[in-house]
Amino acid sequence: MIDTDCIFCKIIRGDIPCAKIFETPSVLAFLDIAPVRPGHALVIPKAHHPALWDLPDEDGRDLLAALKIVGRAVVQATGAGGCNVVMNNGAPAGQLVAHAHFHVIPRVRDDGLELWPGTPYADPQAMSRLAEAIRSRI
Repeated sequence: MIDTDCIFCKIIRGDIPCAKIFETPSVLAFLDIAPVRPGHALVIPKAHHPALWDLPDEDGRDLLAALKIVGRAVVQATGAGGCNVVMNNGAPAGQLVAHAHFHVIPRVRDDGLELWPGTPYADPQAMSRLAEAIRSRI
């Protein structure tokens, strides 16, 4: 399925150019046009699915296999010591394009990028209650 208004679907169709780095029949990977660091890549399914949980299992397997290949290549090509693999799901989480996609961001020590701060639960019972609420929905 393709969404005619989706910028990633337009890239997949070839309507918008990209710096393609990897492609299979079901996955496309290309460099981000506004990278956090040089080598920042996007790995996307060719079928339009808004978020991770909308992906059929087969597409998810293909996406993960491509992510491993692309991540390894980005780290090697940039000389990075590692990478962050990030997926934002939903606008409140920072997803700007409603087409499932992973960011592969190469990292080097002391590059100035910060991860989000962790905050312990103030009440251990609150953590237990939330864990139960989540388990009940699985």
